Amino acid sequence: MERRSFLKQGAVALAGLKAAAAQAAAVDRARSKTGKEPSLQTVATVNGIARRKLGRSDAQVSILGIGGYHLGLASVTEQDAISIIRRALDEGINFLDNCWDYNEGVSEDRMGKALAGGYREKAFLMTKLDGRTGPAARQQLDESLKRLRTDHIDLVQIHEVIRPGDGEQAFQAGYVVDVLREAREQGKIKHIGFTGHKSPQMHLNMIEAADKHGFVFDTVQMPVNALDDHYDSFGQKVLPVARQHGMAVLGMKSFSNGLILKTNTVTAVEALHYAMSTPVTVTITGCDSMAIFEQALGVVRNFKPMDDAQKIAVLRKTATVGSDGKFEAYKSQHIYDGTINNPQWLG
Repeated sequence: MERRSFLKQGAVALAGLKAAAAQAAAVDRARSKTGKEPSLQTVATVNGIARRKLGRSDAQVSILGIGGYHLGLASVTEQDAISIIRRALDEGINFLDNCWDYNEGVSEDRMGKALAGGYREKAFLMTKLDGRTGPAARQQLDESLKRLRTDHIDLVQIHEVIRPGDGEQAFQAGYVVDVLREAREQGKIKHIGFTGHKSPQMHLNMIEAADKHGFVFDTVQMPVNALDDHYDSFGQKVLPVARQHGMAVLGMKSFSNGLILKTNTVTAVEALHYAMSTPVTVTITGCDSMAIFEQALGVVRNFKPMDDAQKIAVLRKTATVGSDGKFEAYKSQHIYDGTINNPQWLG
């Protein structure tokens, strides 16, 4: 019985992998015919680190991004956080992730300090907002600009699209999408996206709501890792749709909040390598020490994606442990849902 279950899971994962690969190739071929560069093509290399276009835009972003959450943890000193950010930018990693609510603003504040002294010009800066109503979204955007010590943010994303009605709510007149559009017109932000980790259906609802209102997001952020393919998969259900819309896909939770390592199936390097080998524009990874950053730097420098055989080998290792979502608790539990535990952030 265990063997049959294993083979079934492996077959499902393989089918999803092939479907995603075929979709990526089809989209890239279509774009090539129109004279546009495929979104996953390397357009520049800095210190051996590849950069790609951010979806439909001309912005160039490193294929690895530095997550902001870990940089604000109490276990990480402010100086260590600043050193990690600046070393990343010096090495050619320009994509920086953050969020208004990370560590009560400490993550943004530390990143803002790190960007002083000419480092802002090296960075593609992204943060996220929880606010859905106009007043909440404006207040949080203004606070993020102040903490990050900048007059503009390259990408702002609507955080935690984790409820069935989030899409329609975001597009209500005067709500967060209107606020972000206005901020873009004013030059405060350049690109607009959304994030979430709960369910692929929530992401699809948001894209459908955008279609209904004649709007296309520049980016979408979602969990992409070696467990996701086995259970309610963002990679299989959302990634192809996002790419059809020309949206840049930002992969997060490469280690499934660290739980993938507790399965004893793949190493940290294998997990990150796999996540970066999927059809995403950027893979965001958290670094709470310089040693962890150096490990990630070793993966991204002169990066070569896994071939299909290598991906399948990883998926076979994780098939059994990933079949029920046990190690992806963010999909089924509320322990990682900041706006569920703090509904006042929504406005």
